[in-house]
Amino acid sequence: MDTVLILDFGSQYTKLIAKAVRELGVYAEIVPWDISAEEIRRLAPSGLILSGGPASVYAPDAPRVDRRIYELQIPILGICYGMQLMAHDLGGQVLRGEKREYGPSALQILQTDTLFDGLNPTEEVWMSHGDEIRTLPKDFVCLAKTPNVAHAAMKSCNGLFYGIQFHPEVAHTPKGPEILKNFLLNVCKIRPHWSPADQAQQLIEQLQRGLADARHVLIGVSGGVDSSTAAVLVHRAIGERLIPVFIDTGLLRLGEAERTQTVFEKLGLHLRVIDASSRFFAALRGVTDPEEKRRRIGAEFIRVFYEEAQKLSRAVGGIDVLVQGTIYSDVIESAGARGADKIKSHHNVGGLPEDVPFRIIEPLRNFFKDEVRQIGLRLGIPEEIIWEQPFPGPGLAVRILGEVTPERAKLLQRVDAIVREELGRAGLARAVWQYFAVLLPIRSVAVLGDGRAYGQVVAVRAVESRDGMTADWFHLPYEVLESISSRITNEVEGVTRVVYDITSKPPATIEWE
Repeated sequence: MDTVLILDFGSQYTKLIAKAVRELGVYAEIVPWDISAEEIRRLAPSGLILSGGPASVYAPDAPRVDRRIYELQIPILGICYGMQLMAHDLGGQVLRGEKREYGPSALQILQTDTLFDGLNPTEEVWMSHGDEIRTLPKDFVCLAKTPNVAHAAMKSCNGLFYGIQFHPEVAHTPKGPEILKNFLLNVCKIRPHWSPADQAQQLIEQLQRGLADARHVLIGVSGGVDSSTAAVLVHRAIGERLIPVFIDTGLLRLGEAERTQTVFEKLGLHLRVIDASSRFFAALRGVTDPEEKRRRIGAEFIRVFYEEAQKLSRAVGGIDVLVQGTIYSDVIESAGARGADKIKSHHNVGGLPEDVPFRIIEPLRNFFKDEVRQIGLRLGIPEEIIWEQPFPGPGLAVRILGEVTPERAKLLQRVDAIVREELGRAGLARAVWQYFAVLLPIRSVAVLGDGRAYGQVVAVRAVESRDGMTADWFHLPYEVLESISSRITNEVEGVTRVVYDITSKPPATIEWE
């Protein structure tokens, strides 16, 4: 299988490069910037991409590659910092730019080249850099410039090395996919045929071999696409030796536990549902700080899960393996490209005691969310699971600003259900990247009957995005907003005011806490 390795120098966009390459039908894997030339030779990739990054190549502690990679005769594309590093390593001069560029810029293509096949003489690109290449390395030519950068793209005379100062992986570079495609097909000579859905059977066969000697296997499921897909994969591999467990924290969406149990039964899996809501509400009593909420929920989840695991192990005669629904984004965000040494506790059962008697496997750790969805569809998982809205690990606790109580959680569950129902009724459920409701820690004056009162205030949030790195508020039709507001204030006792969040990311995050 043709593979492209992406050397990660710490760019916030690195995972977008991997996603963009995979979407073009080529398998890409992110590796640390200090990977050795010997290891690259062993992996035998068809191409290398040097990512961007926040460092300056002339800084004493700047990340640098093993320079022997330039001797491997493998095509290399340097992006932003990657371009600057390549120029620096091969004899060029990199200096602090006279004008820092951040945002859109007009790329003027100076030379016809295979990298820019299908592009116009001038294209819009996204810049994010403070340094620039003042002098190109020997045997390199300049391919493009911008109003502020003389060398916005370069190429070695032998056609093996390319560098671009802009980011082709972001939506703000409209022709970015074409540039990456040209590098993969025309420079690396790769035939794109990789598809995540086609990996489903291979994953099942790998699990059959890897779990052949396991007595029983445990997985904690949330009802989301990641853990559900992991559970179905393992069940297809080992059948009833898999034990799926669902912990109801009381902070889930309305009817989440019942719905998940029904779906799993239809898929042939017996789901054990543990109602631990009273424990979580007790742990959250009096807590208002969002980080403390996350910490307490994570710690309590670990305790509940480990206690249930011990009970189940005694009941079935031993559990050897714990399956986690870790996906590639979790690996990258929590431990970088060096591996999953630190798993985000709100996504997975991280933080188990060191002496836990389980071997941990993560069958989806090499796949992004949209790729997991493709695998799930191939496995026959219902679309209500596949396309379920993203939901934070701590659940509604981070959408309830202020103290979390059973009463406030039940109120927000009903409000959230109305928001989801109305967007579904309007045919917008798949069109909006993410949508949800937030219970605010304030009250506002209300008119109830003939008297005045103070009612609860909820905010509705709906955003559109391509990758979650940036997001714009979604322009919901007025009639949809009117219907949401009317239903909430009429059907949910105590809520008397609904507001709509029209803040983009940045400056705001998608979630409120």
